[in-house]
Amino acid sequence: ASFTISLHKADNTTVTIKLRPGLSTSCRIHVKNVNWSELKIKPGQNVTFIFTCSTPEKYFITEIQKNIDCVSGPCPFGDVHLYPPGLPRLNRTYIWDVKASTKAGLELKFTTSWLRQIEPGETCPDSVSYNINSSIDTATVNIGTFCRNGSVSRVKLLGGVVMSLHLPWHSPLTTSGFNIANRASIKRLCIIESILKGESSITLMSPNYPLGFPEDELMTWQFVIPLNMRASVFFHNYSLSNCERKEERVEYYIPGSPSNPEVFKLSDSQPANIAGSFNMSLQGCDQDAQNPGALRLLFQVVVQHPQVDENVTHLVDLSKEKNMTVTIHSEGWPGHVPLMSEPICLICKDHRTCDRALTLTSGAVYRISFLCKDLSRLRITAEKGIGCMDIRWCQRKIYSLSVPKAITRLPIRLYKFIWKLLATDMINVEITSPSLKLQQHVPEQRCNTSYSYSIVSATPETELNVGVFCPGGSIEKIQMRNNITISLKTFGKGLINESVPQDLKMSFVPHIKDECIFTVSPNPKAKVYLQTPSWPYGLPPYVSVSWFIVVPSRQTARLGFSKDRMGIACETGRAYINIKEEILGAEEIVRREDELLPQPRNMHHNFWVNVSNCKPVDKTQLTLQFWVTFADKQIDLGIILAVVAGAVVLTAIGLTVFCVKRKKKKTQNPMVGVYNANVNTQMPGKKGLFGKGRQNNDSHVYAVIDDAVVYGHLLKESNGSVAPEVDVYRPFDGPMGSLPPSPPPFSFRKDIKHSSNTEEPLPLMDTDQDTYTFAHQKSGQSEDNGDANKNDKGDTSVLLLENKERDGLAE
Repeated sequence: ASFTISLHKADNTTVTIKLRPGLSTSCRIHVKNVNWSELKIKPGQNVTFIFTCSTPEKYFITEIQKNIDCVSGPCPFGDVHLYPPGLPRLNRTYIWDVKASTKAGLELKFTTSWLRQIEPGETCPDSVSYNINSSIDTATVNIGTFCRNGSVSRVKLLGGVVMSLHLPWHSPLTTSGFNIANRASIKRLCIIESILKGESSITLMSPNYPLGFPEDELMTWQFVIPLNMRASVFFHNYSLSNCERKEERVEYYIPGSPSNPEVFKLSDSQPANIAGSFNMSLQGCDQDAQNPGALRLLFQVVVQHPQVDENVTHLVDLSKEKNMTVTIHSEGWPGHVPLMSEPICLICKDHRTCDRALTLTSGAVYRISFLCKDLSRLRITAEKGIGCMDIRWCQRKIYSLSVPKAITRLPIRLYKFIWKLLATDMINVEITSPSLKLQQHVPEQRCNTSYSYSIVSATPETELNVGVFCPGGSIEKIQMRNNITISLKTFGKGLINESVPQDLKMSFVPHIKDECIFTVSPNPKAKVYLQTPSWPYGLPPYVSVSWFIVVPSRQTARLGFSKDRMGIACETGRAYINIKEEILGAEEIVRREDELLPQPRNMHHNFWVNVSNCKPVDKTQLTLQFWVTFADKQIDLGIILAVVAGAVVLTAIGLTVFCVKRKKKKTQNPMVGVYNANVNTQMPGKKGLFGKGRQNNDSHVYAVIDDAVVYGHLLKESNGSVAPEVDVYRPFDGPMGSLPPSPPPFSFRKDIKHSSNTEEPLPLMDTDQDTYTFAHQKSGQSEDNGDANKNDKGDTSVLLLENKERDGLAE
């Protein structure tokens, strides 16, 4: 098909058909037997041509430029037409270059469709776009690029304007959609008018964005909003230039405001909840010639209906808190930016200071309100710091890690509360949960509570993810080294109110040798699963972790591992697992990384489990999980029979003593106990613990001695068993000390020798276990004779029972 383009000379229009940039093709423009790759038709020319290919729209574009001089002659104001007609179906760019005096202003009014500004590089859905440039003398300023179907109704400019309309080859558009009018000087770079009729959101940018706003220039945005609507302004991206004179600022003219214009810095929170229309102006400054910088601004205006509870205020009292911040924000903040179509939620410190995110700091009292139809779209994130630089000042202090009531009473869901616990190298952190206890979140035992704690121990060199824990478990205490971060995160509805218990406590303690020590006191009926920190990524190299398991007195614990081996190979050092009961002489079970882990075994006393890592080779990580169950101790039948037999023997002895006592009382005279000096009262070996021996004090002299005591050593059972000893002190021979038992030496070792750990029992404590004998003093024997016999080592005394037997024989 052939095309004919005829241009009138008075129209001052030029048409250029050229190849798309970067394309090289065999398709040409055929004019009068000559093929051209570019065709330029000037005013007054009439040209007929054809394309040498069937799809010229793939290779060629058309540019139509019309020059309008409003300085030397009258301007053709009114609707702007797409001229000339009959152009081929190619991508077209219409350019209107209007020259005008700076003493007058030009107005571009959009009639068929208002415009929406887009960022550089963004495209319009229908590929139809407008580009507006201001032209003052030789300087050109890019006011912006716009798509159709927006809110920008008019653009007023100082001086000339270069207006471009880009149409795709398939666009049915036949009109430009705007007209040009003459206006008085606006005394600023430009004025952009935006009309917002209902709930909506628009994004606008400063001229030349993302490059710098012209030096010492002024521009204005006019927002036309119904009086029954509310508007809020948010700055999303801005930068400042380096000013030598004046100050870059934003000015608002709000009808009815007592302080027009209201001046704000770009760094301030901008006005919100504005009723009706308002103007906003951006003012530049005189920039530093050597280092000018760049003033740029991208902002959003949100229009919404007034909220029913916008006058309802909520008291947030943080006056007694220290080192704490509370941020109320939209869901997904700060990473997720809500779509323009999404209804907005605002948090207000006062009637006009509102934002999508509001941060409150400790030490003050706030009254806040919400401009939001659905409060479930809001979240609270809080952070509190607790530090200790000197253990003398904070060792005995217990800190409560609970969410303050000022937060739980708000009608907003708490998303996360973070405690940052900071201390010096020789001060560690102890976390306790006295009543609720903590449960470690593991695949076999998942947390199903409304909130959980994530605990991380961090140093500049390494980070140890201790694990995720929730209330209602078996872990009473966790001791950790280094700086600790505890994050409480909620799930589901997750609102922690006063009815949800919290009992997490924290204190600073002296240095511990392991990176982490757990104290576990399980429920006797529960099966407890525990796993190494940093699961499933592996325990960091050279880290040692211990668990102290409390076994109830009438229970037996059963310990087992979830796999047969550690599953690592060491590049440097060795990895160990140590298991030991906390009892004197207990056997220590030690396994290296190249050995099988212990089979499930019974533990009758409190015990320790320690895992010490080496430096693993690449692609191997130390991850261990073990479990503990409990059962009642089984009493042996032999022990029961022995106890019954012992009770029978004791009963028989009691009856015998009773009968002898009654018989002897009838025949014998009162007896007197006499100390036998010839009996050796010293225990061989070490001297007694008492400074004064029994021979040198009166602790062995009895005023009255019962007959059963005197004759008790003669009472024997018929089977030859001896009755229990009488008046003999039996010392306690268990372990003694002022401190609880120390954990086994679980620190990292290069190697360890297996031993049977047969420890020598502690020696019995030195005690006096002297035997007393009682005798009659012969009538002719004097005290001196008794004293003389003290040095005799033989037993020369006459037992009372023997004397009575002899008297009976004599008779």
